[in-house]
Amino acid sequence: MGLYIETRVRADLETLWDRTQEPDRHQRWDLRFTEIDYLPRAEGEPQHFRYATRVLPFLVVAGTGVSAGERHRAGGDRVSALRFASPHPLSLLAEGSGYWRYVPTGDGVRFLTRYGYRPRWGRLGRAADRLVFRPLMGWATAWSFDRLRLWCEEEITPERSRNRWLLELLVRVLLVAVPITLTRLPLGLVSLYSVPLAVLGLAVAVLAPPSSRTPAARRCLRTAPARSRDPRLLATLERP
Repeated sequence: MGLYIETRVRADLETLWDRTQEPDRHQRWDLRFTEIDYLPRAEGEPQHFRYATRVLPFLVVAGTGVSAGERHRAGGDRVSALRFASPHPLSLLAEGSGYWRYVPTGDGVRFLTRYGYRPRWGRLGRAADRLVFRPLMGWATAWSFDRLRLWCEEEITPERSRNRWLLELLVRVLLVAVPITLTRLPLGLVSLYSVPLAVLGLAVAVLAPPSSRTPAARRCLRTAPARSRDPRLLATLERP
């Protein structure tokens, strides 16, 4: 399992479970998916589903998966495991598997995921995954987890938190772009303060912490605190 993300959610377990297990709610906060649809199933069988991700305005990558959950475990925690695959030739991700674990704590829930996947396209795909795709997937997962946390703790809807994040990103870009633009004006129009302002703007844009009401990947733990076994539930799932 190549990626590990963990956050602490100060909310009750049932709220967190519902907002991660119901597909219409899951797709609202998870940046990695545009659509998630459950397929019909018989009682007691794993849940098969279809998912789609809009990579570009004109490109949607789709795939299928199977998942199962354990709500009642001896230690009081819960687990949800899944396997997934995409036959789309433009999808770097060929197939993968992972799990979510919900561990109750004194003030909420320790919510974590560990998952891995196999990239396609041979050596080129492995290089693209290592340099670009895997860091992007790690960031997107962590950002989404913090977005979910804000929804559960503060009742800030995923749509509102996304808009706040975009606004904050725009402000950071302007803090850098405006002073740099001033330094490119003809010498007679350049203020003595343009260069210092450009340096200050860059420092603020990069170093200023995000708003407490804006999703931020940096708030999540990205390294597992200890080695742990994958849940046995994962081994019971067949490839979709």
